[in-house]
Amino acid sequence: MLTLLLSPLALLFAAVSGLRRLAYRRGWLPAVSVGVPVIIVGNVTAGGSGKTPLVIWLVNWLRAQGYRPGVVSRGYGGAARGCVEVQADSAPAEVGDEPLLVHLKTAAPVVVGRDRVAAARTLLARHPGVDVIVSDDGLQHYRLRRDIELAVVDAASGLGNGWPLPAGPLREPRSRLDSVDAVIQVVRGAAQPQALPRAWRADYRAGQAWRLRAPQEKMPLRQLPPRDWLAVTGIGRPQGFFDMLDAQGVRSSPRAFADHHAFRPQDLPAAGAVLMTEKDAVKCSGFAGDEWWAVELDVAPESGFIDWLSARLKR
Repeated sequence: MLTLLLSPLALLFAAVSGLRRLAYRRGWLPAVSVGVPVIIVGNVTAGGSGKTPLVIWLVNWLRAQGYRPGVVSRGYGGAARGCVEVQADSAPAEVGDEPLLVHLKTAAPVVVGRDRVAAARTLLARHPGVDVIVSDDGLQHYRLRRDIELAVVDAASGLGNGWPLPAGPLREPRSRLDSVDAVIQVVRGAAQPQALPRAWRADYRAGQAWRLRAPQEKMPLRQLPPRDWLAVTGIGRPQGFFDMLDAQGVRSSPRAFADHHAFRPQDLPAAGAVLMTEKDAVKCSGFAGDEWWAVELDVAPESGFIDWLSARLKR
C-alpha cells in the first residue's frame, strides 16, 4: 500500500534522474576530466551495499600493483563544508565515518566533498603523485568523468522491490547496470548471488577481532571467549554483519542502529562485551569499554574479476 501511495513521487524522481542522465550522455551537460584515471565504486540502490569495504580492498590492491591511488568521497554524515582532506585524527562527525575508515585502513590520501570534481582536484593538488582516483560512491555524480564504473549489489537484498525512490530503494533503474563496466555482488553469510549482467562475486567474511582500547591486540574471531556478546552496528545492512558473526559460530544478541549512527557512551554498556564493525569503531574508540571489540572484514573478490580489472587498467 505504501509503495502505491508513493508511486507518483517515485515516477517523478525517475523522470528527473533519467533526464539528468540523458543530459550527460548526450553532452548537454559536460563531464570533467581531472587528468588521471577515475574508478567509480557505487550502486544503484540507496543504503549500504558494501561499497566502502570494496574501496578499501581496491585501494590496497592498486598499491600492490604499483599504482599510487587516492580517494574522493562525499563524506556522508560529516559536517565538513567544501573540500577537506581526511587525517588520521579527523573527527568522524566532521569528515564522515566511511572516509575516515578508508584512510585508516589504507593510509591513502582521502578528500571529502560534495562536489567530486572539486574534491578530485584538491586531492591532486595536495598529492601530485596520485595516478589513479577511486571514488567511494558517486555513480550518479556524472560531472566527474570516469574510466571504470563498478556497481556494487548486496546479494541478499538485491534491488529490493524494483521501485525508484521513495517507493523503493532504486536511485537509478535496473537497466543502469547494463551500462556499467562490472557488477560486484557482495555475498555475506548464506546469501546467494543473483542473475545480473557482467556480475562478479565478492565474498565478505568476518576476519580478526581487535580490542578498541588496544588495537594492536588481535585474535581470530572464533578464538574470542564465549560470552554474552552484544553485537551492535550502524550500517546500511545490519543483518549482513549479524549473519557473518553467526557463520563464525559467534553467538550474540543483535542490536541495529541507523546507518551512520553517531554513537554516544549511553548507547552501549560500558562494562559489557560488545562486538561491532570497524566503521562503528571509529566513532566509539574515544569512550570504549574494556571488552569492546571491532571485527575486521575480509573482502575476497573472485579471481576472474581481479584478472579482468588488471587487464582493464593496463588498457
